[in-house]
Amino acid sequence: MAAPLQLPVVFILSISSDIGAQLARTYLDRGATVVGTYRSECPAELAGRNGLYTFRCDVSERESRDRIAEFFERTGHRWDLFVSCVGQLSPIGAFLENDFETWADSVNTNSTAQLRALHAAYPYRHAGQLCHTVFFAGGGTNGPFRSYSAYCLGKIALIKMCELLDDEAPDLNAFIVGTGWVRTKIHEQTLAAGNRAGRNHATTAAFLEDSSKGTRFDEIAAMIDWGVAQGRPVAGGRNFSVVHDGWRKGGAVLAESLRADPNKFKLRRSGNV
Repeated sequence: MAAPLQLPVVFILSISSDIGAQLARTYLDRGATVVGTYRSECPAELAGRNGLYTFRCDVSERESRDRIAEFFERTGHRWDLFVSCVGQLSPIGAFLENDFETWADSVNTNSTAQLRALHAAYPYRHAGQLCHTVFFAGGGTNGPFRSYSAYCLGKIALIKMCELLDDEAPDLNAFIVGTGWVRTKIHEQTLAAGNRAGRNHATTAAFLEDSSKGTRFDEIAAMIDWGVAQGRPVAGGRNFSVVHDGWRKGGAVLAESLRADPNKFKLRRSGNV
């Protein structure tokens, strides 16, 4: 197995999420500087870690742009890797039965709000070199995601935005990662939704009861490492699956297939000729 990548400064949106906290721990253990945002409080297990800098920032608010800029201006940090761990399942239920403004706010949180943060942070990257931008995808890429339309639509927007960024910004390696089922607190939203979650309520409850199931946090970090190491020719603008894609053991076959096909792992109309 290749040695873990050394990225001097990692900026994590929502370090208070379970995936964000685990990634922060991983990068700190490697000796990186980690900058993280939180909406309510920084995870207790990370408090006091050398190399960790955090600040309160609700990315759904327009003022988040100013908070991000102010932090980087004040500290002088410049990032090499930007990872957005923001995600919100609610409101759960049929689109026409949800309050529209609550639904629209969720679409914003799952897409535009994260892009606002990247837009604000972009001037504070390590200029003059390739930097990396990672988002997380969600359900519904290959079919309907019943009862989760706000989450699904927001994540689909991020998938397409990675392709747009790859086209527009040659100094960014932007890609998105579908993690599969991960044991995190986001599932509490499904459990709280009850019947509004449809059959996914029972599926989620069963998943959480079986501790042997789910994508491990170290697999997510390794998938990000792979995409960073491969760079724009392979990873740029693509939507990856931690569970289903052949990135493990070097991923040479996968990398070659992606270099050969610029449309692979991107949003396209099925059956187009």
